[in-house]
Amino acid sequence: MRIAVVQTASSYDKAANRDLVTRLVAEAAEGRPDLVVLPEAMMSDFAVDGESVADAAEPLDGEFVATLRKAAVEHGVAIVAGMFERSCDQNRPYNTLLAVGADGVLLGAYRKIHLYDAFGYRESDQLTAGDVAPVVIHVGDRTLGLMTCYDLRFPELSRALVDAGAEVLVVPAAWVRGPLKEHHWTTLLTARAIENTCYVAAAAQNGKKYCGLSQVVDPQGIALASVGESDGHAYAEVSAERLADVRKRNPSLQNRRYSVTPR
Repeated sequence: MRIAVVQTASSYDKAANRDLVTRLVAEAAEGRPDLVVLPEAMMSDFAVDGESVADAAEPLDGEFVATLRKAAVEHGVAIVAGMFERSCDQNRPYNTLLAVGADGVLLGAYRKIHLYDAFGYRESDQLTAGDVAPVVIHVGDRTLGLMTCYDLRFPELSRALVDAGAEVLVVPAAWVRGPLKEHHWTTLLTARAIENTCYVAAAAQNGKKYCGLSQVVDPQGIALASVGESDGHAYAEVSAERLADVRKRNPSLQNRRYSVTPR
């Protein structure tokens, strides 16, 4: 499998964001990937403190998802991207990752479990947490597990995804800049790959608010491809043979004496 991670910054203009997604998928598709991973909150950026993203939220059959499906079919690629999805609480939508196949069919939707109530921010004031359950999808012969941004700080979720069969952890994010935050981001991406002997494909927003540093990390913790801070995309190959070889040499998943069951 060939993966493209795309780095950019969304705005509050949903129409402009849809145009941006259309252009970026087309550009990434020139490298013939099987999967294009876009950042969290690509439909619309997070609201500033004291405001809400509720008015921006859409259902899964709304304009943003229609844009993803059209781009997927046009370029023959699967796509994962972040959006705000309407929930049963009209004031607090879900922070959702939407995955569509190359045929435009919905592969899965993951509603962010761990809301970012940290570093002086309270995502739970604006959003509803999803059910505590791992979400895996299949693209070709590969099994992917979906995570979003702050989820990265909770190793239990990544382990639950790997136990559900994930070979690649797909992590769209809008990782906020700040003291040591970039260090946390790169360290946690590497840790999740090493401890689970799996690939990690992370696509992050950049710009003034977010750190960028999108990358693909292999099961030994090696960054196979990265973007840096600017807009752009990077490609990496996910190899079943490499995964099997690493897990044979480092059978840490088999050697576990303790496991966590999701609640």
